[in-house]
Parts: sequence; structure tokens; C-alpha cells
Amino acid sequence: MKSLRNRLILAVICLSFSAVQAASNPQRIISLNGAITEIVCALGHQDKLVGVDVTSTYPKDVKTKAKDLGHVRSVSVENIIALKPQLVLATQTDLSPELVNRLKQAKIDVVTFNHDFSVEGVKKLIEQVAGALAEGGYKKLFTKIDTDFAKVRNLKNKPKVLFIYARGAGTLMVAGKNTPMEKIIALAGGVNAVNDFEDFKPLTPESLLQADPDYILLFTSGLQSLGGVNGILDVNGISKTRAGKNKKIIAMDGQLLSGFGPRVGEAAQELNQLLSK
Repeated sequence: MKSLRNRLILAVICLSFSAVQAASNPQRIISLNGAITEIVCALGHQDKLVGVDVTSTYPKDVKTKAKDLGHVRSVSVENIIALKPQLVLATQTDLSPELVNRLKQAKIDVVTFNHDFSVEGVKKLIEQVAGALAEGGYKKLFTKIDTDFAKVRNLKNKPKVLFIYARGAGTLMVAGKNTPMEKIIALAGGVNAVNDFEDFKPLTPESLLQADPDYILLFTSGLQSLGGVNGILDVNGISKTRAGKNKKIIAMDGQLLSGFGPRVGEAAQELNQLLSK
């Protein structure tokens, strides 16, 4: 009887140890944010990802193993649970409190982070994600960021840059203040062409003439949706701006440009070079 009791106690201890080990060293992870996914992969944990969101496009092979769960605002609890994750990572704006509660009720660890669109904000996010993964080697990513920013040249005459979010000619939005686009433009040495509103607003010919940017910036996918450079120049008002007249149209990968992850220095450096031309 005593032997049976000892075996039961040992079994309970082993189960408890396994649970603690899973929580501190998760082997099945879901990331619902592109920047977080990049951090997880950069820290060497890509093989543990079983699910990601639609913005997780880097590294390019991230979805060969991890299931694409689509847009974070439409992802279902059932689809997450079906992947049997031990840990779900997201920013505080990605998940609703209701979804977080339902995941926790399903005994799934959920960790959310504040994502500030600044260099220090990126470094803090990296440190916090590393903490959730019990990964100590995160400062190498700080070094890379600093090295990349050291290559950003000071632009004597800061060019005015207008970012246009495009999904075909029917959906054209302009980035205002307190957007990732305003922040990355500033880090690259330019200034946002509009500062009289926050977030995004529909593009109008009047706003184009008022902004009169030196450069127009788009995601590569956005420019493609318009049919290329000729397509954006055909948008009403574009050809009357300095950018339109000089065909100063810049297109960059969307996640690189706006993600504010470990490649934020690469994004600033690439945009800085394009603004130097």
C-alpha cells in the first residue's frame, strides 16, 4: 500500500514538473503578430511555431510548418485550440479580452505585449518576447538594430513623404500622425507630408495638393494593386504634386516597412537610401 502511495506521489510530481517545463519552455507556439513572429524566429524558435497570423510574412518560409490563421480580428478560438498550442503571443491591440479569457479557460498561456513604434519600443518588445520564451540571447538583435541604424545617413533637406495605403484605385488612404508610417519616415530622415490628423484618412485630390510631397511611398503590394507606377500617376491629383511630376514613387515590402520588428533598422536604412536619390 505504501509502495502504491509512493508511486502515486511520484506520478503527481512528474506531471507537475512537465506542466512547469511546458510553461517555461513551450514547444508549440502561436504568434498573432508579424513583428512578434520575426522575433520568435530570430531567437531561434521558428520550429516551435504551429500557427501565425496573416501579417507573419517573414521569414519567407515561416508558413511552411505554421498554419496561417488569417487576420487576427477574424481568427476563431476553435482554430487556435485545434493547433494545441502551449503559448499564444500577440500585442495588446491584437486580441480582445473575451478571446484572451476563452483561451485561458482552455488552459492555454496567453502573453500580450505593448508595441510602441520606436526603436526603444522594438527593443523592449524583443526583450519581453524573449522572456516569454525563456530565451537569454536576445541582445544580439539589439546589436543588429544599432548597426543598421548607424548606416542611416542624415538628409540635409528632409524630404516630405506621403504614404498611401492602396488596395486598388477604390481604396486609397493617407497616413497621418501617430502611425507606424509617420515614425519610419522620420527614422529614415524624412518628414510625414501630412500632420493635421491622426491615423488614416481617405485620399482626396485636395489633400494631395495641400501636402505636395517630394516622394510618395506605398507598400509593394499596394503599388501592384494600382498597376504599377503608371497606375499611381493616373490617380487624380498625383501628377500635380512634386512627387508625381518627378516620378518619385517608392514601394517597399509592407511588413518590413511597417512591422517595427527586428528589421526596423533595415527598413529605415532602405528607405533612407531611396530618399537620397
